[in-house]
Amino acid sequence: MDRNLLQQVRAACKTVAERASHVHINYPALPSYAATLPLEQLAQPQHDPASHYLGHGEDTVAFFLTLDAINFGSGYFPHLRKRPGMSGYFTIASSLTDYFATYGPFSAHQLARLTAADCLRIFAQDPDNAPIYELMQLFATALNDLGRYLLQQFDGSFVRLVEYANASAERLVQLLTEMPFFNDVSSYGDLQVPFYKRAQITAADLWIAFEGQGPGRFDDLEQLTIFADNLVPHVLRMDGVLQYEDDLAQRIDHEELIPAGSAEEVEIRACAVLAVELLSMELRQRGKDVPPMKLDYLLWNRGQQPHYKAHPRHRTRTVYY
Repeated sequence: MDRNLLQQVRAACKTVAERASHVHINYPALPSYAATLPLEQLAQPQHDPASHYLGHGEDTVAFFLTLDAINFGSGYFPHLRKRPGMSGYFTIASSLTDYFATYGPFSAHQLARLTAADCLRIFAQDPDNAPIYELMQLFATALNDLGRYLLQQFDGSFVRLVEYANASAERLVQLLTEMPFFNDVSSYGDLQVPFYKRAQITAADLWIAFEGQGPGRFDDLEQLTIFADNLVPHVLRMDGVLQYEDDLAQRIDHEELIPAGSAEEVEIRACAVLAVELLSMELRQRGKDVPPMKLDYLLWNRGQQPHYKAHPRHRTRTVYY
C-alpha cells in the first residue's frame, strides 16, 4: 500500500495552485473567512434517511458502494428529470434507495450485467434525452466495473472489499481506484494531479452510515481531503476565497461547459482542495481541530442555500463528480 496516497493529492494540488493562471486563492482573506465559519453547525454529519438505504447492515454497505460508483454526473444534471424539490444527487440516491427497498441489493453478477436501459428504468429517465442517455450509459459501465471487480477480487462480496481496507480510509481509496471511473487523476502540463473524489467520499459515506463502527470504522479518516467537485469551489468563489479570471468567470456565468481535464477545470478543483487545507490549518492555529473533510460538509451544505443556487457553478461532464 502507498501510505502517501492522500499526501500526493495535497502536494499536486499545491503545485497546481502555484502555477495556476485561471484560478487564484485569495490568501489574505483566509484568516477572516475561517473566523466567520459557523463551526457550531459541525455536528456529526447525517445521511438523509429518506434518500439513503440506512440500517440494513451488509445491504447498507452494498448500497453505498453502489451509489458511490455512480456518484457523478453534475455536468449532466441540468438535463436530468429530477424528483420534486430534489437535486440531481438526491434524485439518484432516492431512486436507488427505492430500488433497494423493493428488490434488495444488486448482486455482483447483476451489476456486471446491467445495461443503460436498466439504468433508465431504475432512475426513471427519458431514453430520448440524449445527454441523460449518455449518462445512463456511463452509469452502466461504472456498475459493470464494480460488479466485475467484486467478482474478480472479493468473491462478489461488498463487505469483503471494505474489510480488506483494514479500517484505513486511504487503503479503501487505493482499492477503489483499481476501477477506472474511481481513478480520478488529471494531467496538468507535465504533472499528474490525483483528486480521488468519489473514492474518498465512499469512506466518508460509510463512516457516517455506520457511525464510525464496523464497516464504517476508519482510523485515518482525518487524512481525507475535501471531495473536489463543482459545489465547494462555487461556494468558495461566491464567498471571495477563490477568484477566477474574467474569461473563465464569464463562461461559467453563461453556463458553458468547462471541458473535463482542461487547465481551468483542474485549477478550480485543485485550488479548492488547497484553500480548504489552508482553512483547516488556520482553524488549528486557533485551537479548533476541524479536518478538511468536515469543512467540506459545512461548505457543501452552505451551497444548498438559495443565494448560492441562484448563481451558476461550473459544469463539467465527467465520471469523477
